[in-house]
Amino acid sequence: MPEGTVERIRERLQALQPLALAIDDDSALHAGHEGARSGGGHYRLRMVSQRFAGLPRLARHRLVYDSLGPMMQREVHALSLVLQTPEEAGVAPPPLSGK
Repeated sequence: MPEGTVERIRERLQALQPLALAIDDDSALHAGHEGARSGGGHYRLRMVSQRFAGLPRLARHRLVYDSLGPMMQREVHALSLVLQTPEEAGVAPPPLSGK
């Protein structure tokens, strides 16, 4: 896969203010797969964000897809998502700023 794709995914997802973010590139496991021939990679993503609070699974996925924008058309062929709120993940949310 093109160098830097994971970094570009990470950069684009910063808009969702992740408290935890893990991205695995599984593209090598899919060599010869139709999507691999077109240049799109296979990725697994786990993200914890307060932005997911109150949202159903599909809405959470849309937030991620919208954040990745055109990458979903070319650089990403398959994306497996685990999207959680801090409470769901057992991560303490950041303190309130008081503003």
